[in-house]
Amino acid sequence: MKIDRLILGAFETNCYVLRDSATGTDCLIIDPGLEAEQLIDFLEARKLKPVAVILTHGHADHIAGVALLRQSFANVQVCAHKDDAQMLIEPEHNLSAFAGELIKAGPADLLLQDGDIIEQAGVKLLVLHTPGHTPGGICLYCEDEGAVFTDDTLFAESVGRTDFPGGSMSQLLKSIEQKLLQLPEETKVYPGHGPATTIAHEKAENPFLR
Repeated sequence: MKIDRLILGAFETNCYVLRDSATGTDCLIIDPGLEAEQLIDFLEARKLKPVAVILTHGHADHIAGVALLRQSFANVQVCAHKDDAQMLIEPEHNLSAFAGELIKAGPADLLLQDGDIIEQAGVKLLVLHTPGHTPGGICLYCEDEGAVFTDDTLFAESVGRTDFPGGSMSQLLKSIEQKLLQLPEETKVYPGHGPATTIAHEKAENPFLR
């Protein structure tokens, strides 16, 4: 699997572009964030065709680029967990209204739940429901690649914020313990912000998990 990371917007959200190989043209996008023009330029320069967008949760800095993607690629399918569905269409829920900007991604085409399998662009991902940062936060595990995309649930030596509406630190830590720390220790972790890490490193060094 070919993984490209773009860092989008003032919140430096990690947007991932996945495809089956470096020569593949169909791709799957995780979290098109703010200032997504950079993402569109990246796709067009490489003649890539996004077939699906997966939103790991509904905060504005992760969903803002959906509208532009839909304008540029009419048939792209947008996927999000059912518990964050309202955040895609209501600025008060996705926190953009509080920043003075009304961001709406539009309704998801496919509502996800724990245990769903997404197979698009030659990539197979298992949906892990990991509430805590938001009620519908998800991580995406690619067993074939030994990689997990951890949303704003788990970061390198940190964890996601839980002081937003719908957040819960106890729930977040339970999600990490039950869903992420059970993965093989060599699993590469690609978070929603910041650098990549591994499950082994986080077990050993993450101060929130001790």
